[in-house]
Amino acid sequence: MSARLWIALLVVLLALSLLLTLCQGPVELDWPWAQNAFERQVLWDLRWPRACLAMLLGAGLAASGCVLQTLMQNSLAEPGLLGISSGASLLAVATLVLSRVLGISLPSWGLSLAAFSGAILMTVLLLALVRRQRLDISRLLLLGVALGICASAATTWLLFMANDGTLREILFWMMGSLAYGQSRPVLWWLPYLLVLGWLMWRRDWLARLQLGEQHALLMGLDPARVRWQLILAVAFLTGMAVALAGAIGFIGLLLPHLMRLLTRRGVATVLPVATLGGAIALLWADWLARMLPQAGELPVGIVTATLGAPALVMLLLRRQYD
Repeated sequence: MSARLWIALLVVLLALSLLLTLCQGPVELDWPWAQNAFERQVLWDLRWPRACLAMLLGAGLAASGCVLQTLMQNSLAEPGLLGISSGASLLAVATLVLSRVLGISLPSWGLSLAAFSGAILMTVLLLALVRRQRLDISRLLLLGVALGICASAATTWLLFMANDGTLREILFWMMGSLAYGQSRPVLWWLPYLLVLGWLMWRRDWLARLQLGEQHALLMGLDPARVRWQLILAVAFLTGMAVALAGAIGFIGLLLPHLMRLLTRRGVATVLPVATLGGAIALLWADWLARMLPQAGELPVGIVTATLGAPALVMLLLRRQYD
């Protein structure tokens, strides 16, 4: 099947998924014909912003994973592997613990701003160390893993020192939930959408890099400069995703694998297809997070991990068998 047919099929599936997840929930809606003011409020004030956020973050995480796997030439590369998610979590947890100790009430956007700042600081530290030590792309991956472990260790110390109420709030945020980002204004989402669009526009860079550095040079591409631009874009998308919804795993790792296996094509096709697949996957994962409990909701990160881990094992075993 051609790339255009794959994209068209996934666009249709995304539209159908959006309609179904908007209709279904604790309050059943005959969408788009909401019968009264209460149903319209549920639809447009609660479910619509949350569905848009799920599609946006799922698309960004899947695209980031696809880009990193191509750049690193490592099928296990995913957005959290560079330590950016750990850096975001560390500063967010530190901000929450410090605010509780000092008796300061954080604004609704305070935790998101702290998480995004942590992601940016981790990215700056990572790039500064790489430039100073002149590390190659493979050492960059190892350095990101090491920094991520350090940040996770510091986060664990903060969790140990937090009281019960703060600990529960931190753990729920770290497991990932779209409830935190659905109330953010569009200005929070717009830069994310622009960077994601830029990645789609520059997917030909990835196709050239996939052929090898020498071929990329012959085709007029500066591999070193392009790699850093793509890594910065991935860092921004990952940091913003953690800022808006906490840590959500397996979307960036699983979807590129799945779409590469289904399409059997190069990265120029896999990137947009995986992006659409990520949007669909997180949309349904959030729907399950809202529907499974009798009251309240599950953290969406639990749903993605529970479904993603066995699915990834099955994909890897099938690929090895083939």
